[in-house]
Amino acid sequence: MAEYKYISYETIDDGTIARIALDRPRYRNAQNRGLLVELDDAFGRAERDDTVRVVILSGNGSSFSAGHDLGTEDMVAERGPGPHQHPTFTCNGATGGRVESRYRQEYHYFYDNTRRWRNLRKITIAQVHGKVLSAALMLTWCCDLIVAAENTEFADVVGTRLGMCGVEYFGHPWEFGARKAKELLLTGDSIGANEAHRLGMVSKVFADDQLADKTLEFARRIAQLPTMTALTIKDSVNQSVDAMGFTTALDASFSIHQLNHAHWTVESGGTSVVGTPALGLSEKLVTAPIRPLSRNEA
Repeated sequence: MAEYKYISYETIDDGTIARIALDRPRYRNAQNRGLLVELDDAFGRAERDDTVRVVILSGNGSSFSAGHDLGTEDMVAERGPGPHQHPTFTCNGATGGRVESRYRQEYHYFYDNTRRWRNLRKITIAQVHGKVLSAALMLTWCCDLIVAAENTEFADVVGTRLGMCGVEYFGHPWEFGARKAKELLLTGDSIGANEAHRLGMVSKVFADDQLADKTLEFARRIAQLPTMTALTIKDSVNQSVDAMGFTTALDASFSIHQLNHAHWTVESGGTSVVGTPALGLSEKLVTAPIRPLSRNEA
């Protein structure tokens, strides 16, 4: 892709560091199909470039990302027939039945792409701030390292607001721990940058106004490593986690996620793939603001 509409791409330090930024600030970088396809292209571009050693993924505007795009004009236009339809909505299962199309489309554009980015042949750093919600966790977790501004909030609200069992790339138990993952999914509560650092999910916490500069400084340290050293460190850790069952668990959880969609498809008579108040979700939970996780409040 010669030009991008939904992201930006640049290289710095004589090309050793690539910086990709989600660029839909009006929608808090909600992930429509065009953005995800462009992001895949940008990651591949960095991977092909032998000068690039470290890739930084950030988001422009007030938040890193609000998760999946559930209804902007861009998303509506790219799904339906017409001049603005994205070509990915005519292939990879898009023309199948309700359950099959959802299964195959989400596999290609929400799940398999995230696994591919996790195994990129470069070191990746997620630079996050503001809200990091639901599917934004997937973009964060697929990176090797995470640095966060002090104002960052992490939450997966698809359980309380959509009746779903978490996002497609189900890293929650690995990132939060089993019981904390259950609590966060069942309540929709958020954790801040310092708690995420305590859990080991976040590597560094920087002042909001220093995030970009400090992340670049951090990336420069890592870029000093020989590329083979960095790659073998990454592969050693990733393969150790895979041996513990990470990828097998991801596959199983993705199938459960699709079962959850199929459930709501049946319950709604084919009109919805997620839960709604009309289908039994609590209106109070659907509309409630995200609460910070507290250890001494119910």
